Amino acid sequence: MSHYRRAYIPGATYFFTVVTYRRRPILCDDPVRSALRDAVKTVQSRHPFTIDAWVLLPDHLHTIWTLPPGDADCALRWSSIKRRVSLACAGLYHRTDWMTASKSKHRESTFWQRRYWEHCINSESDYARHRDYIAINPLKHGLVSRVQDWPFSTFHRDVARGIYPLDWAGCAGTAELASGGEPA
Repeated sequence: MSHYRRAYIPGATYFFTVVTYRRRPILCDDPVRSALRDAVKTVQSRHPFTIDAWVLLPDHLHTIWTLPPGDADCALRWSSIKRRVSLACAGLYHRTDWMTASKSKHRESTFWQRRYWEHCINSESDYARHRDYIAINPLKHGLVSRVQDWPFSTFHRDVARGIYPLDWAGCAGTAELASGGEPA
């Protein structure tokens, strides 16, 4: 059995990457976006958290969440969100031919990849790097030629709040993120 080291820090801010099973490009489909929006709202109402940044791409998403003081249970939130989306979208996206004994044993669907990647944000500069990474991700993946053209991102909310200019395309320290992997 795997034992994962996770930072359980109540009230912390985390960066997450969540991926579809077999990297299936379905997350931007209307029924999935609707199910995901409903799942997040439902889970937030029961287990509050703040979405600081978010980008939805065809086969994965990145987000930054801040948990309330005294609460460090990201796993409960992700488990609930992923389960709700899987159930809501089962009729359109479940693949019986992809079910394995392990998936059945763990009560998983064929919608999401098992688990998620997380990083506990540890400084203001770390937060800024991850927020920039989220904003520039559609450009990095070649989905748009300008960050402002990707509709499934909190970039637009951040422009309205004055965090980014509309024509933002990266800043110092972000160029390597656009061409490379996830922030360090």
